[in-house]
Amino acid sequence: MDTKLLIEAFDAAAAAVNSSLRNVRGSGRRARTTKPGQYAIDLIADEAALGVLSKLPVAIMSEESGLSGDRSSPVIVVIDPVDGSSNAARDIPYWATSICAMDAGGLLAAVVVNQETGVHFRAVRGEGATRNGERIRSSDVARVEDSVIALSGLPGLVLPWKQFRVLGSAALALCDVACGSVDGFLDVASWHAPWDYLGGVLMCSEAGAITVDAKSRALDTADPMARRQVLAAGTQGLLESLRNATI
Repeated sequence: MDTKLLIEAFDAAAAAVNSSLRNVRGSGRRARTTKPGQYAIDLIADEAALGVLSKLPVAIMSEESGLSGDRSSPVIVVIDPVDGSSNAARDIPYWATSICAMDAGGLLAAVVVNQETGVHFRAVRGEGATRNGERIRSSDVARVEDSVIALSGLPGLVLPWKQFRVLGSAALALCDVACGSVDGFLDVASWHAPWDYLGGVLMCSEAGAITVDAKSRALDTADPMARRQVLAAGTQGLLESLRNATI
């Protein structure tokens, strides 16, 4: 499938999410549905995004609404309309729309947008990754003692990293690894579903970073029941150090 068409549609879907939530503030941001862990803004964003993506000849797997679209298509688009919903609900400017397409060859194209800051990541398989239109590369830090690490949760074993951050969006944290803003990412448990991490994983791979599941399971899955413990680093040496905190 034409990756340019995909990227254009993903950009439009992310813009639709931004527009749909722009005037939802205060108590409206924190309103919840009857589904555990789900905010009303998740459903608003999902409807806006699918209004764009449903025009593509693809299958769609959304965190909020499940499988839709052309189920016979060789391309499936996996989307988290609001990755970092608690941040969004509390006006913490670190949440994103993450969209990634997969085909028989694996991860194909992705867009991840920080909806508060406008920072925009794009990646296409074999063509590299960009941040606001500029090519990105991951860091070359190999020693954990020299690293700044993004965490998801608090590890049982604290490594001697230089600094750490716990920011609340796996999609954006992985993009931060891809562009070298942080040197690695450590998920302390198998919490994340494909819609949380696929876009960030493609950004990392196209920017030279390494991503794995701590238990050596495949990351490139659209199975809505799959949960993975994602590790990422700009170098193999740092990645192996991060594995020590998953034991």
